[in-house]
Order: sequence, then C-alpha cells, then structure tokens
Amino acid sequence: MSTDRDPSVTAKLLHLIFLSTFWGMQIWVTFISGFVMDSSLNRHTYGFIQSRLFPFYLHVGSACAFFNLAIFAMYHPSDMLDDREAFQIFIFFVCVTVAAVNAQWFGEMASDIMADMHLIEQACGLGQDIGLSSNREAYAKLCESDPKYKRLSSRLWLYHLLSSLCNLCCIVCNGYSLYYLAENLSTL
Repeated sequence: MSTDRDPSVTAKLLHLIFLSTFWGMQIWVTFISGFVMDSSLNRHTYGFIQSRLFPFYLHVGSACAFFNLAIFAMYHPSDMLDDREAFQIFIFFVCVTVAAVNAQWFGEMASDIMADMHLIEQACGLGQDIGLSSNREAYAKLCESDPKYKRLSSRLWLYHLLSSLCNLCCIVCNGYSLYYLAENLSTL
C-alpha cells in the first residue's frame, strides 16, 4: 500500500535513473569490461585500471543504492507497507549495506594488496604478460619462493572473493528490484 499521494514524475524518473545506472554499471563491469581488459592488457596495466575504476564504480553504486532506498521509502511509509513493499525495502537495504561494505572495505583492500603484489612482481620482472593465465608457472614459483607474496596472494584471493560475492548480491538485489518495478510501473 502506497501513501495517499502518488510519486511525482520526477521521483519516478530519479528512481529509474539510479536503478538503471547501477544495474548498467554492474552488468558492464562484471560481465564485459573485465574480460575485455584481461584479454587485451598486461597484468599491471589491467590492475592499475581496476584500482582506479573500481573505487569509483563501488562508490557510485553505493550512492545509487542509497538513493533508491530513500526514494522508495519516502513514498512507502513503514506503517502502510504490505508484504511485497516491505520485502522491496529490505532488498534495497541489503543492497545499500552490501554495496557500502564492498566500497569501504573489500574493494579498497583488494586494490591495496594488488598494488603491493605488483611491486614484488616488477622486482622479479613479471607483470607485463597479457592475461592472467599466460605465465602461471612464474607466478606459482614466486609464491613458493617469496612468503610475503604468497601471503598477499592469499589475501587478495579472499578479498576478491568477498568483493565478488558482494557484487553478485547487489546484482541479484537490483535484478529483483527491476522485476518489482516492472510489475508496478504505474506506482513506483
């Protein structure tokens, strides 16, 4: 159940802009740009671009998720929510929380660790190979011979996994939100 006043066209437009912006960024960054860069750029260039692009992507995504929640909540007061609207608020809240944790913690930690790894790789003459699988043996040898690099590699794997899970959670949340929005286009 919505408020007694319908959302303005401006509110609907902003809601659509924020939701579609976040969704579009997610699809592009997750399923397209990473694969293209991995197959076209050397390891360190790819890592440098990611370390500059991801914080921007994650913070813009967090902001979009927050504004979606705020706009939706403004037109759906808690005392008037039906079960589907309450679930949609919950979905927006999860998306905001997970996106913020990813932006403030996991993404940042992964970028910092990757920068430290690149310094070690450069000292060993590595990092100019294109694609992550083109020189696996050299990186495996480096892991075996350098305990610091091995520890950084393990930490990067963990933070990358956590960041990827957060990103996947936000994709699912935004996918559900798009489905909900499509069902309720006239009301928001």
